[in-house]
Amino acid sequence: MKGPKKPSEYLSEFSRALDENVENWTVYNSHDPSIFADNGVYYILSTDTKTSSSNSELNAGGQIRKSTNLLDWEWVGRAFEGVPQTAYEWTEAKGLWAPEVAKWDDKYFLYYCASQFGTNQSFIGVATSTSMEGPWIDQGEVYKTSKTDRPNAIDPNIVFDRNQHPYLIYGSFFGGIYAAKLDRSTGKLLEPGEGVCIARRENETKEGAVEGPYMIYRHEEDMYYLFVSYDSLFSNYNVRVGRSSEITGPFLDYNGLDLADITSRPSDEIGTKILAGYKFQDGGGWMAPGHNSILEEDGDYFICHHARMLEKKDIFCLHIRRIVWTEDGWPLVSPERYTGEVLERIDSTAIIGSWDAVKFERLVEGVHESFDLQFLADHQLKMNNEIYNWIKTDIYTCKLFHEDDNINEVAELKILKAWDWERDCETLVFTGMDANGTCMFGKKIE
Repeated sequence: MKGPKKPSEYLSEFSRALDENVENWTVYNSHDPSIFADNGVYYILSTDTKTSSSNSELNAGGQIRKSTNLLDWEWVGRAFEGVPQTAYEWTEAKGLWAPEVAKWDDKYFLYYCASQFGTNQSFIGVATSTSMEGPWIDQGEVYKTSKTDRPNAIDPNIVFDRNQHPYLIYGSFFGGIYAAKLDRSTGKLLEPGEGVCIARRENETKEGAVEGPYMIYRHEEDMYYLFVSYDSLFSNYNVRVGRSSEITGPFLDYNGLDLADITSRPSDEIGTKILAGYKFQDGGGWMAPGHNSILEEDGDYFICHHARMLEKKDIFCLHIRRIVWTEDGWPLVSPERYTGEVLERIDSTAIIGSWDAVKFERLVEGVHESFDLQFLADHQLKMNNEIYNWIKTDIYTCKLFHEDDNINEVAELKILKAWDWERDCETLVFTGMDANGTCMFGKKIE
């Protein structure tokens, strides 16, 4: 198994890129990544950005990379030479943000956005092509907003409803997240207007942001899942999810709270928090993961996002992680980056040992610290000075119960093979959720 890059390797590559060619560094330095699979090739589109440590000029046009295995990425180039003229005239933006590609009727639609930084003077446009690698022909405006509007025309995502009608999902912390139906023939709005607000928060600042929306439909549950990023991308970014039977909501979290509700309780409590900053005891961990996209292939799911280094937080790195699902249909993210491993049977005896674990409490901000956990040979589990029973229920699922109570489930854990990049070895990890909808990570350390 090939291990993913360590922070030291990222730093070494970054140093070389400063001396030689910054484009080389951008293969791994992907911000707001949107993933798209096309005929056996995976593409990632991302924001025009660079680390603040670089003195190089920022080139604009929408960054594109590709891979055939989700592990090794090749720099392709940019979709455009600079910011398209109409978008620039509205925003005077220096670069493009969060591009997204969808394909229907044998045509590729590339959605891009430009914005005056810190405002909602923003513009979403679309370009078309007969090839994923272009050339792209700009078709102009899809939707734009000004400083007097409530929505922010940014972070476009395309999702198809049950009848294969495309919808634009967009927005950020000025007025929340919106859904608007598209005209399939043009890729532009079917009707004028902002659409329907499907998520928002009461604190509309970068510390109280909801942004980076990405929606998928899962036929297994016949539900739409809305992934969003909360808070500041520089420090306490985290990924949350809600689901709905309708594409326009309401989107409810595990506890039935509406992602668009800003009246009944602090919105920090809303949204099932599936990924946040974390640090294992051996130093392995990341800061501010977020602005994700989702890849589904033949029933396998992966989350693609950026994360910042604990050692140097102005450097953001591309991550691909496997997603598995609870029995009642909630997504769980692997603690480790994907290295080509497959889902397979895990023997009960392999689970026994000492683990390092992290719990993503909703109201905890920033980097979550780890704690000790032990799977014991007598099917007991010791966690935070409490004893639980554990029972393996399928090839890779464990369930936890209070001691002497095998009826009321405490947590559902999925045990996976993974690569521990900090220790350079294969290991077991778990990703899970407790009975309150709080997600947790763990990796076996001995």
